[in-house]
Amino acid sequence: MSDPENVSGELNWWYCLKHSKPERGPGCPNKYRLGPYPDEATATNALHIAHERNEAWDEQDERDF
Repeated sequence: MSDPENVSGELNWWYCLKHSKPERGPGCPNKYRLGPYPDEATATNALHIAHERNEAWDEQDERDF
């Protein structure tokens, strides 16, 4: 389980898949969350970020074969 605080001691932001919204610090169990993210705006874009990363990994896999 990731630490709810970042290196500066502030609470991290997460994107809750169960509630479809960003949350800060302790919240829903990590199995329902993506993150941590440095700020609310980045957490809000978590699904887009995950989609882009998945596409990049798929493209890399295709190049590896």
